[in-house]
Amino acid sequence: MKLNKQDVLKALEKITVPGEGKNMVESGAVTNVMVFGDEVVVDVTINNPSLQARKKTEVEILKAIHAEVYEKAKIKVNIKVDAEAAKPKTNEIKGKPLPGIKNIIAVASGKGGVGKSTVTANLAVSLAKMGFKVGLLDADIYGPSMPIMFDVAQEKPLAVNIDGKSKMKPVESYGVKLLSIGFFTQPNQAVIWRGPMASKALNQMIFDAHWGEIDFMLIDLPPGTGDIHLSIMQAMPVTGAVVVSTPQEIALADARKGVAMFQQDSINVPVLGVVENMAYFTPEELPNNKYYIFGKEGAKHLSEDLKVPFLGEVPLVQSIREAGDVGRPAAMQEGTPIETAFNELTKNVVQQVVSRNTDLPPTEAIKITTMAGCSPVNKQ
Repeated sequence: MKLNKQDVLKALEKITVPGEGKNMVESGAVTNVMVFGDEVVVDVTINNPSLQARKKTEVEILKAIHAEVYEKAKIKVNIKVDAEAAKPKTNEIKGKPLPGIKNIIAVASGKGGVGKSTVTANLAVSLAKMGFKVGLLDADIYGPSMPIMFDVAQEKPLAVNIDGKSKMKPVESYGVKLLSIGFFTQPNQAVIWRGPMASKALNQMIFDAHWGEIDFMLIDLPPGTGDIHLSIMQAMPVTGAVVVSTPQEIALADARKGVAMFQQDSINVPVLGVVENMAYFTPEELPNNKYYIFGKEGAKHLSEDLKVPFLGEVPLVQSIREAGDVGRPAAMQEGTPIETAFNELTKNVVQQVVSRNTDLPPTEAIKITTMAGCSPVNKQ
C-alpha cells in the first residue's frame, strides 16, 4: 500500500492535545511528517517533559496511524520537549521601578560581624566624593547602624510636599542621602517585628520617600538570607549585589550561601563581586608587616571558586572602627592607605556596574515565588 502525508496528518487530527482543546496538528505539536514507502516519520513537540507523557504521545500516534492509515506501517516518532513551555508557572512578584534612581546595589553578607555596614558606608562616601549622586537605605531593620556611622543619630527625616503628596525627605550627610529605621526608634529600643511589619516599614522608606535623582542607591541588608532580602528584591529592581566577607572559613561558608541566594533562578540578581574585609592587620609601629589574623585571601579564593569578580580587600585597621564610631567614615581620611583601599574598591564596583549594564538587560522584574535596573552609569 502506498502511504501519503495527507492521510497521516488526517489521522493525527484525531489526537487531542491535553489542556488545549485542539488536535495535535491544529495546535502545532506535529512539526513534520515524512513518508518513505511504508515508513512514516513523525516529529512532535510537547510541553510535558515526563517520560509518561512522551510514551503516551508515542502510543497514541502509533495507534492512530495503524488504525486510520495502514496497520502494517513502520512508524518512527521523534519527540521533543518545548523547554520554555515546560517551565512551571510561578507567581511572579514584580519589583516597582523607582523614578530617578539609575542603579540599585544591594550589599549583603552571609553572617554578621564581617563589616558589611562599614563597607557600605565607605562605599557610599567614596561614590559621593567621585561626583555621583548617592542614596543609602539602611535595610538592617533589627540592627540599624547608619545614623551613627554618618553622625546623624539625632536627626529626623522631614516631610516634603511632592505633587500634592507628603513624602519623607532623606537625611543628608557627607553628600549621601540616607534613610534608616534608626531615625524612627529610640537608641535603647529593640525592634521586635514580624516579617510583614518589617517589610511594610521598608516599603515606606522606599516608596514614601523623595529620593530625587540618584546615580547609585546602596542598600545595607541585614546578615543572612531571609525575609528582608526577599522583600527588598520584591520591592525594587536591584541592579546587582556585593557580598562582604572576612577571610575565615566560617564567614566564607555563609558568604557562599549569600552569593547562591542572588544566583537562584527565581531571584537572578547579578553578583557584582566579593569584598574581603579585615583582610590583614598592619601595626602602626610595623607598617611593612601584614598579619593575616582571620586567614589569607579566603574571599579572593571564594570569588575564583564561584566565578564572580573579586572587588578588593580592606585591611583591619583601628582607625576604620574609630571613624565609624564617631560618625565620619574612614574613606574621608584623605591621603591615607584606607582612603586608597576604599577608592580602589569603589572603582571596581562602578566598573562592574558598567559591565553589568552593558552586557545584561535591566532587572525589571525579580521572579520570586510565594514559596520560596538600569541604564549604564552616567556621571552627572
